Amino acid sequence: MSGKLHTQAAQGRKYVEYYDSENTVLSYAQEKFREVFGAMFHNYRDNFAPLIVDSISERLSIKGFRMGPEEDADKDALQIWQKNYLDADSNAAMIDAMIQGSSFLLVWGDDDDQPVITPESASEVCVQLAPGSRRVLDAGYREFVDDWGQTHATLWLPDAVYTATRDKLDWKAPESSENPLGVVPIVPLTNRKRLKAAPFSELAAVLPVQDAINKVSADAIVASEFAAFPQRVITGLEPFDDSDEERTAMLKAYIDRILAFDGENVKFGQFDAADLGNYVKLIEMLVQHMASQSRVPFHYFLLNGGQAPSGESITAAEAGLVAKARERMLHFGESWEQAMRLAFQVLDDPRAEAFDSEVIWSDPEHRQRSSLVDALGKEKQLLGTPVKQLWESAGYSPQQINRFREMQEEELKQEAEWREKYGPKEEEPNGSSQSSPSKDASTERQKEKANR
Repeated sequence: MSGKLHTQAAQGRKYVEYYDSENTVLSYAQEKFREVFGAMFHNYRDNFAPLIVDSISERLSIKGFRMGPEEDADKDALQIWQKNYLDADSNAAMIDAMIQGSSFLLVWGDDDDQPVITPESASEVCVQLAPGSRRVLDAGYREFVDDWGQTHATLWLPDAVYTATRDKLDWKAPESSENPLGVVPIVPLTNRKRLKAAPFSELAAVLPVQDAINKVSADAIVASEFAAFPQRVITGLEPFDDSDEERTAMLKAYIDRILAFDGENVKFGQFDAADLGNYVKLIEMLVQHMASQSRVPFHYFLLNGGQAPSGESITAAEAGLVAKARERMLHFGESWEQAMRLAFQVLDDPRAEAFDSEVIWSDPEHRQRSSLVDALGKEKQLLGTPVKQLWESAGYSPQQINRFREMQEEELKQEAEWREKYGPKEEEPNGSSQSSPSKDASTERQKEKANR
């Protein structure tokens, strides 16, 4: 398992370097180019890799869980979620899964037998699937180095847990204990869309195009230095040699910027400057290919002047990205549901068998607030959709919806107290009632003055 983990970490390291903009190899460059300009472009990159991942992750947000047939979000699941800081860590786990192909959710109990859900990187955790299965695990393994340089390893089996530490090169004898859950407490969070076992990185298909963009943009910078200006030519002029500093400076400029050829007759000429627009066109073409392959809208890459579409055009432009986000929600959702069932298994709660549980996701489609509210109003009017469902469609979290209910109850209570104190509200000529308590109170005071 340790060897498998190191292989897995090595395979994902390339994608991590591109996402973190730490890739330093200038691919597609000839050896002569690297010899001359390698130091200049060692840390150079025009990197779109983070955009490919972040454009999806910004549309993946978990609002809560339904653990069974109940309509409301499960409050205990929400408490487990908040206690484990998963509002933030869940997003990091899904980003890691899209970069390296997988990340992992470790579910265990603390000293008080309360569930702990810890997202882990694929560089520190790996699993062994049961033969012929894509979900049942035979073993799980975690290995990491702490701040003091000591290596820690944990092996989970369905019936036992083994832990060991290593100082320098020698492993100490492992310690074993019983696994109270009876299953491997690790849930793979895999980035997949096919039935094959191996997940994939979102960056796998676009890295060759990214390398080509870096190479062409580097060529453009070199061309801007040596060919973006007219090249002077002098023939028939012998180079001069002088020890005077001023003449030496003139000689250096003459050698660097002027081509000289010996001959009898002195003549002057020049080569025209290179057109750097050709490099720009090539880079734009490569970026368009990257946008098409990744299904990220063109305006995300600032193509066509970076002008975003408006109205229905932006909905059509982002349709592919929204569909891609929904597809990731399907696969990631299964893993989060399994992790939450394991958390309830730690509590010995019957919701550990709630296989009809579901994740409450926020809407991955970004829409203008005014258009969304208008659409929800028509949905209420024409279809009779319950208000609670409209709140969810509007993007409110389960906590906010619960507060809305409490606010409504408080408003109804205040209105009942008002009626009891002042009587029914007077109807306006158009049939609507007076809703302002301050206006009603002012009317009552005027009546009292008239009676006096």
